[in-house]
Amino acid sequence: MPETIEPREKPDKKREELKGKVLSLKELVDYQEGAVTSRMIVNRAAGSITLFSFDENEGLSEHTAPFDATVTILEGECEVWVAGQTCTMKEGDTIIFPAHAPHALSAVTRFKMSLTMIRG
Repeated sequence: MPETIEPREKPDKKREELKGKVLSLKELVDYQEGAVTSRMIVNRAAGSITLFSFDENEGLSEHTAPFDATVTILEGECEVWVAGQTCTMKEGDTIIFPAHAPHALSAVTRFKMSLTMIRG
């Protein structure tokens, strides 16, 4: 029987250029007026790391994810809802959204965050 070949993850030149360097994560994503912007810096079958910037009063509506998700605030302040609880987060704060738990967030001020998802 022929051996199964796993599809290779497509390398992304911009992500590859980040490897082996000291990074300031909040410098890797810029604000855009009236918008939410994102930049994926790691994307593997095992998981991903995505940076986001939110202009004031922007946010992500309530949703769920099939895996735990860790959010760390890199700059600014936001309000987070997870499974019916509300909290305010600021630079340096981290929260873990449990898999399948409804969650949302909204900018109190412009803010940047790192989202880490581990699949498995």
